[in-house]
Amino acid sequence: MEILDFYADWCGPCQMQGPIIEEVAEELGDKVKVCKVNVDEEPSIAMNYQIASIPTLVFMKQGMFKNRMIGLQDKETIIEYLNTLID
Repeated sequence: MEILDFYADWCGPCQMQGPIIEEVAEELGDKVKVCKVNVDEEPSIAMNYQIASIPTLVFMKQGMFKNRMIGLQDKETIIEYLNTLID
């Protein structure tokens, strides 16, 4: 499982989402890999994933797009969704 965390340094909700994603990564250990994507530094990647709002979390499994969550998400919501994807 991979989570692509699309954010910007100037984005308040993104700054709140960052520590939540770190907690999720710690809790799930090697079951999930988190990749942070700064939309200001990597606009082509953001465009490729059709990111229109931040923060946005994109969930991938074995390289395939599974879902996205737009806006600030709480830890429980993220983990609950990830558990539906983890074998």
